[in-house]
Amino acid sequence: MTRLLRQALVIARRDFTAITLTPTFLIFLLAPLFMFAVATIGSLGAVQAIEGQRQSVLVLAAPDELARLRAAERELRSVVGADPGPPPVDFRSPRGVPVEEAHGELRRGEASAVLFGPPGDRSVVHIPAASRDATYLRLLASAATGEQPQVRASAAAPPTAARDHQGTAFGAVFLMFLLSLVLASQAISTLAEERNNKVIEILAAAVPLEAVFLGKLLGLLGVALVFSAFWSTVGLAAASSLGGAEQLDAIAPAIGLPAFAALFLGYFVLSFLLLGAVFLGVGAQAGTMREIQMLSLPVTIFQVAMFALASAGANAPHSTIGVTAAVFPFSSPFAMAARAAIGVPAWQHALAFAWQLLWLALTITVAARLFRRGVLKSGAGR
Repeated sequence: MTRLLRQALVIARRDFTAITLTPTFLIFLLAPLFMFAVATIGSLGAVQAIEGQRQSVLVLAAPDELARLRAAERELRSVVGADPGPPPVDFRSPRGVPVEEAHGELRRGEASAVLFGPPGDRSVVHIPAASRDATYLRLLASAATGEQPQVRASAAAPPTAARDHQGTAFGAVFLMFLLSLVLASQAISTLAEERNNKVIEILAAAVPLEAVFLGKLLGLLGVALVFSAFWSTVGLAAASSLGGAEQLDAIAPAIGLPAFAALFLGYFVLSFLLLGAVFLGVGAQAGTMREIQMLSLPVTIFQVAMFALASAGANAPHSTIGVTAAVFPFSSPFAMAARAAIGVPAWQHALAFAWQLLWLALTITVAARLFRRGVLKSGAGR
């Protein structure tokens, strides 16, 4: 195992220098300048989606009261028009102490205003920016029972913080997807070039194919880290020149920028190794450039699907789709980076890293066998 690792590191160093010490690497390094328009469009779309998203309001009432309140809400909604219209309303029975549950919903950002309490003693609590939603709940209580509940703002949930965290979560998913899409695909192009030049066959004759596979994967990871470090430095320099601390504070990860950056780097490395292993294993099965392009298309579509799944779960990490994205191994790094921005207990990150490392080991094992079979099929003679 130690010898295999040493051989893999030699291959990794060779691939790393062969890629980075060439004029074309500079073009590759500056490629994001040409993709800036795409990133800008994606960012603007995310901002509009977040800003345009309207939180629902919640009605907590006893089961025998819910039917009357629902009927009153349907009637009230039919007569209250105008833009932006009534907010979405969720109805349910209290699961604990109503006042504590109401403030808990505001703290978690699950609702902008909550109507709770028994008939004749109802109250409405709301986040400071949702006075209009609170007025709608007051009108609902009046339409249902003729009472005027007490309305008060709560400081339990600063709405701008929750929105900023959601924006950072989506940005983390989008950035990781963009980096993975640009960098992991280099595995196939590098492999195609070496197969055409018979370099892969020379390497296979000198060292075990498992060392070749692992070395190429580590070499590509080194290139990805150089690429990411360069653009991170450029981004920090740009943020400093445009406003310094205020620009960085706008990112607003719930766990703080240093911890978020460390977790993002860890999840990016795992995501890149997972996708890079898949690209190498699949790419080794192709004998021509046309076959390589045809095989890379399903993998790219799979990447986009993982991005879509993680993006859907970024705004609702505790929903079914959010949990699914965090558990599914190939979308898990994306989803957990989003959860790092929103803020979840540390044990979830520890469990996620252990889970993803397990799947990384399984993926590398299967991909290395596919890689070996593909290279041997091409006539490597090993």
